[in-house]
Amino acid sequence: MNAKYFFPLFFAASAFGLNGCQDSINAGVDYRAEMRTFVQKINARAELMRPGFLVVPQNGEALLTIDGKPGGTQATDFINAIDGFGREELFYGYNNQDDLLTPESEERTNWQQMCVLGNSLGKKILVTDYCQTTSKADDSYTRNNALGFISTAADSRELDKIPAYPALPYNVNTANTGGLNGSNFLYLIAPDKFETKEAYLQALEQSRFDIFILDLFWDEPTPLTPADLARLRNKPGGGTRTLLCYMSIGQAESYRYYWNNGWNAQPPSFIDIEDPSWLDNYYVRYWDQNWQEIICGTTNSYLRRVVDAGFDGVYLDLVNAYEFYEQR
Repeated sequence: MNAKYFFPLFFAASAFGLNGCQDSINAGVDYRAEMRTFVQKINARAELMRPGFLVVPQNGEALLTIDGKPGGTQATDFINAIDGFGREELFYGYNNQDDLLTPESEERTNWQQMCVLGNSLGKKILVTDYCQTTSKADDSYTRNNALGFISTAADSRELDKIPAYPALPYNVNTANTGGLNGSNFLYLIAPDKFETKEAYLQALEQSRFDIFILDLFWDEPTPLTPADLARLRNKPGGGTRTLLCYMSIGQAESYRYYWNNGWNAQPPSFIDIEDPSWLDNYYVRYWDQNWQEIICGTTNSYLRRVVDAGFDGVYLDLVNAYEFYEQR
């Protein structure tokens, strides 16, 4: 998430529904089941647009089973709809603190066990740890590699640059990725620090990562084009890359093309409160049909734009928005 603009606080209050309407809107919703259904819908729509299109949720590995536990009944339809899973802070960066080792706890154990379960089911696991020091980065790569996970040690929480360390990607290679069969990945979704689009594309071209997770837009509302992505397809040392597009489905971002300025005064029913950690990002009632049509409707949807740009798949953020609703 990348906060760019700020809207008045009265909007957050109105979206929250201080009059109690919100509770009736959410009543009786099975939040986990609704998120599974949403991801499955994204997969089904993507398959119609381009067979073999990859779907990789982030931070929602508990959805692999009905009760969110490693030994629970597996959510088969959901599992069949995804190709891998992303997980942040599995070993480093806990509680938004870079270099902080995620404590040995029931939470981390469950994260790890669910990722191991996903891996055993043939789903690639992409871990993003947040490390500022080389020793922490080395330890992160070692831990993740031992579990069979692909990982990156990001040195910027904003995900706005290519990590300075290591000089070459971990387990650098010249093989074709073939879906998610890479050994490393770059997670860069905020290209603001690059002065021009050309500088951004050149930096990506010259790197040797197997998988890119990028934003659809170079500078909102200007998207990357099929020609741009074609430039990124081949690694300079040989082999081809897989290109995934970041897409938030559990929050709406007020700097996106789909945002209607009229929502500031009168938000639609699916808009909820602003995320206090990320300004201009609003929780959404993701089970609402209107929001789902914005994300994966058959014409002019976010997903349609991603497919048309030439990406190989989507990397879905805020899949764990169900936790927000369960806790509230």
